[in-house]
Amino acid sequence: NPIEYTTGSENTVVVIDCGVKFNILRNLLKFSNVIRVPYNFTAEEILEFKPNGILISNGPGDPKILNKTIKEVSSLCSYNIPLFGICLGSQILALALGGDTYKLKYGHRGQNQPCIESSTKKCYITSHNHGYAIDPNLPQNIEPWFINANDGTIEGISHTKKPFNAVQFHPEHCPGPTDTDFIFNNFKKELKKI
Repeated sequence: NPIEYTTGSENTVVVIDCGVKFNILRNLLKFSNVIRVPYNFTAEEILEFKPNGILISNGPGDPKILNKTIKEVSSLCSYNIPLFGICLGSQILALALGGDTYKLKYGHRGQNQPCIESSTKKCYITSHNHGYAIDPNLPQNIEPWFINANDGTIEGISHTKKPFNAVQFHPEHCPGPTDTDFIFNNFKKELKKI
């Protein structure tokens, strides 16, 4: 069942819960009410909440086994509601947009993975815990947002025409640096006004 976290904000973000970390919810609650729904909720059920934005959460395993989630996110992509994916959520968004994913040989683990933002060439130290990555043969209108400085894998994607963004790392995780907090602020700025 959905779980609602109310802050009195004029914004509401629906979180598709694939194994969400509580610190993601804490970051969202700084600027929005949050409605947490199960990974198998339909697009129609999600849209009933009239969200200003939708976050696809992190979680374990191979993203391709989440066929229903991918299908429903694909349906949500036909709307102009901001979509934001974190970790597994970034892979689900890529698959929903027509991209592909693959299993990494070793995976990315730890709190010190360097990721370069494509537009600024600025490097951020980020936290990772994933074994899959987005295929670099991206669909039309999707471009890399972040690239891993160690192995060149895609660590974030952006849609060139719609407010869809995702990161493979965990911007909510702050074992020391909080360099990537701005990613939540970017999502906040994109929230659709109803």
